[in-house]
Amino acid sequence: MAQLLLDVLQKTISQNQDDQKRALEFLNDASARDFPAFVKELSVILREENCQPFARQAAGLQLKNVLYAKEEETRAQYLNRWLTLPADIRTHVKLLVVQTLGTEPFRPSIAAQCVAAIACAELPSGLWPDVIDALRTSVTNPGSTASLKESSLETLGYICQDIDASVLEQQSNSILTAIVHGMRKEEPSFHVRLAATNALLNSLEFTKKNFGMEAERHIIMQVVCEATQCTDTHVKVAALQCLVRIMSLYYQYMEQYMGSALFAISLQAINSEVPEVALQGIEFWSNVCEEEITLSLEAEEAAENNRVPEQVSRHYAKGAVSHICPLMLEILTHQDENDDDDDWTPSKAAGVCIMLMAQCVGDAILESVMPFLKHFSSTDWKYKEAAIMAFGSILDGPDPAKLMTLVDQAMPALIDSMAEKNVTIRDTAAWTIGRVLEICPEIVNKDGMLARLLPTLSQGLHQEPRVAANVCWALVALVKTAYDIACGQGTDSTGQPDTYALSPCFEAMVSELIKTTDRTDGNQSNLRLAAFETLMELIKNSPKDCYPVVQNTTVLMLKKLEQLLNMEATTTSSSDKNQLMDLQSLLCATLQSVLRKMRPEDAALVGEHVMNGLVQIMNRTSNNKGGGSVMEEALLAVSVLAETLNNGFIAYIDALKPHLMRALANHDETQVCAAAVGLVTDMCRAIEVNIAPALDDIMNTLVQSLQSPRLDKDVKVTILGCFGDIALAIGVHFERYVHIVMSMLAEASSAAIVTNPQDYDQVDYVDKLRENCIMAYTGILQGMRPNGSDTDPEKKNQAKLSLSRFVPAMVKMIAICCETQPVAPSDGLVASVAGLIGDLVVLYGSQITPELSNEKVKALLDRGRKSRTSKTKSVAIWARKEMQKAMNAVTPAP
Repeated sequence: MAQLLLDVLQKTISQNQDDQKRALEFLNDASARDFPAFVKELSVILREENCQPFARQAAGLQLKNVLYAKEEETRAQYLNRWLTLPADIRTHVKLLVVQTLGTEPFRPSIAAQCVAAIACAELPSGLWPDVIDALRTSVTNPGSTASLKESSLETLGYICQDIDASVLEQQSNSILTAIVHGMRKEEPSFHVRLAATNALLNSLEFTKKNFGMEAERHIIMQVVCEATQCTDTHVKVAALQCLVRIMSLYYQYMEQYMGSALFAISLQAINSEVPEVALQGIEFWSNVCEEEITLSLEAEEAAENNRVPEQVSRHYAKGAVSHICPLMLEILTHQDENDDDDDWTPSKAAGVCIMLMAQCVGDAILESVMPFLKHFSSTDWKYKEAAIMAFGSILDGPDPAKLMTLVDQAMPALIDSMAEKNVTIRDTAAWTIGRVLEICPEIVNKDGMLARLLPTLSQGLHQEPRVAANVCWALVALVKTAYDIACGQGTDSTGQPDTYALSPCFEAMVSELIKTTDRTDGNQSNLRLAAFETLMELIKNSPKDCYPVVQNTTVLMLKKLEQLLNMEATTTSSSDKNQLMDLQSLLCATLQSVLRKMRPEDAALVGEHVMNGLVQIMNRTSNNKGGGSVMEEALLAVSVLAETLNNGFIAYIDALKPHLMRALANHDETQVCAAAVGLVTDMCRAIEVNIAPALDDIMNTLVQSLQSPRLDKDVKVTILGCFGDIALAIGVHFERYVHIVMSMLAEASSAAIVTNPQDYDQVDYVDKLRENCIMAYTGILQGMRPNGSDTDPEKKNQAKLSLSRFVPAMVKMIAICCETQPVAPSDGLVASVAGLIGDLVVLYGSQITPELSNEKVKALLDRGRKSRTSKTKSVAIWARKEMQKAMNAVTPAP
């Protein structure tokens, strides 16, 4: 097999597409037919130094590809396949790939990737425990070649990048020993130093213990700071990246290094003429600002809760602003008119840094920036654009009262800048106008401001896509501001104002935006998306006197939808089809906006027309690869139609059901399945018990979805909450589903445990899981009570008996949610639990209070009563009153 395999591997890089295709098919077959022999032969070819380098590289690549995959499910299959190999095969392959390190005549080392893939598979299972020490020895052994050191450090870097940090915590000393040895300034090979520095960057997550020890921290910081002075640019950049990451992870330890080293190193980097180096220097201070903004928010929260914050800000940004800001302002002027939008340049990074610094230090930034604003009148486009950018960047942070004088002076100049010849100036001016309208909205009340601003923005929609896209964003800010001002002056019972400042030009604005969505260059700079989003905001924030235009817009959107469906039937190229699908998605989203604004009686008149269009779209997506986003938006539009029509939606159930079932069973496209679950919830609320005839199929699919290993766990959480909505909708008819649902909830309750309080994703997931379980229990408790059980004692007793079988599970879940260790429940969970407690007490009175009268329940309700969220506060107060009432009641003798 070896020679045949070698011949096939050589053909994987053939210029002949057919040869290449046949070679890959052979490799797939060989892997499936005899996997142990396949990986063994690949490792032999990889190790064989007499083989052609490209054949060795191809063998290594194939070996890595059968050990590791990016897709989670495939990766798990590969892991299981490797671990079930006979131990002698695994040992043989490991020996050969480790021996290959340092022998490859190419970079990067493919053997390093193979060793790392095997290590990441075995270390979590307690296998191959000596691999880290072996790699460390290869680095620190004086007899090791530079190539062996480099590839060993590369391996450590890959392992650190891909493995769960907790697996390596016990071996962090060995890893750091190797890395520090490779990073030393005495190391003659830049390749070794670079590999070591990259490995450090990947290992910083699990060196917390080492950073907590002063002596070890000094050594790490010393080699990193020395590496920033390396003459090799790649090493220097990697070392600066380490400092940026260290500042985020270990801010609390940096005080002793900031004045002595980090400040000077960062300034040196910022002043570098090498863009990659300058970017890291700028990123360092952006990170400092982000960290200190977070610490400031944490300090405020701690003060509100009368506790001491875990960490405090050292205010490095405030101390450095007078030194850093002038450098950033100068770098703003280094922009290039031909810069690609996607290129991250020092000039763009400096703009972000100034923005973060303004948020971090507030008024303190004004002194550094004010003198630079004189360039508003510069004839040099670079300085003029930089001044406008600087002004837009400092608006969020300083006291708005201090900014208003500046804004008053700047707005006429900004409006005039929209007529400049230079596109970069116009682009930045449009962005800055948007920032002004968002952050200092009262500017629109100034006499004559709208009269000057609106024609300028209207003209801006016809400019280059990048400018027009920023004009769209400015219009969004303007529309929201105008609506908020009008609401502040009075609304009707629905919360809508009668009119607002934009009413006279509302129809023209809608028309201009629709024309913008039709621009042939609308794909550039996301202009079409921006125009549709602006149109949606305009409709959402429209007063009563603009309602006829909203109605007309619905008709226009439906006509455009019909045109698109007709165009799709004749479109053949895949790029054109993709563009049409994007447009369909945007039109469905816009339909959601107009339907939300429509009165139910008017929505009923176009309901059939809307539903026909949406059903056609959903029908097309079943044949279109990549139609997930269109299907999602179509389902969301159906949801809005259901909310608007309520019982009138019954007429569309039969037409909708096959598409709904397909979406509920689509476990590969998370957003589609989530939108379908949301639609079931909205249908339950809209047509209530009338959904019952369609429910058997829906419930079966939802239960199957909960059992599917492919479906995203967050969607499963939503399904649990959906059961509560179904129970509320169909009431006592839920009896046919209740046993399977209760078993699902019991299973979910036992899984709702936080194992790592530092894993914020896990904490958030468990909290949402608990909240949705509580919502389901609440829906069952409220929905399955017979009508009239609130006032009829006999029916109330029937309800008590009927629902008593569920009470133990509900009480158990309440107890779980009341626990504050390892993590306290969120405000939303507190509200949900308080609601369920109140419902139980209302039904069972003093019979249930012994189960709920404990310190943990009391603490949860007390916390809810002190909440700043009105819903949580009111629900907790109500539940507490019901508890008190039940406890004070005299229990009748049995």
